[in-house]
Amino acid sequence: MRISELSATSGVPVPTIKYYLREGLLPQGVSTAATRAEYGEAHLRRLRLIRALLEVGGLPVAAIAKIVAAVEDEDTPVHTMLGTAHYALAPAVEEDPGDEERARARGRVDRLIGDLGWQVRADAPTRAELAWILARLERLGRPAPEEDLRHYASVVMDLVSGHEMGKIPWDGTREAAVESLVVGTVLYGRIFDVLRRLAHESASARLLGA
Repeated sequence: MRISELSATSGVPVPTIKYYLREGLLPQGVSTAATRAEYGEAHLRRLRLIRALLEVGGLPVAAIAKIVAAVEDEDTPVHTMLGTAHYALAPAVEEDPGDEERARARGRVDRLIGDLGWQVRADAPTRAELAWILARLERLGRPAPEEDLRHYASVVMDLVSGHEMGKIPWDGTREAAVESLVVGTVLYGRIFDVLRRLAHESASARLLGA
């Protein structure tokens, strides 16, 4: 298909497709003339991935480029490729070596992950993110009890291992696996949060006799 057809099929404007081509996010088409190229299903898959990363993940082009590079490198293990996307989704958290409260919280996080037997890299941004949250709860006078953390961890692991990982099309393309991870992490994460808030309202009505 020509670039105009690629645009019509994908819903991505032609100027945007040309920008992705210039930035290396989208592979070049097969040249059929001096000013013409043909595009195929691989380009449609890549555009779906870019849109998921951009519109759902809210990632900048630089982060998307790193993920695309991992997708294209067949020597990069799938676990590492998915980790590249997962880490890009994590919010930036400034490390502060002088913050003793944060350091204590980071110690709690590291011990919790170790006790649970979870395989999480030492430099995973999610460790710093959870430590920031625990430190903030401490400052608000609402420290998170250890039993609460372990209960939430158990619920989350059951959900992830028993349901969410099964949603990823392992037998499909590398693009499809990353797209599924991003959409599932972001949007299903929001579903989980919204359902919690709905449950809070219902539980409050029951408890308080509304």
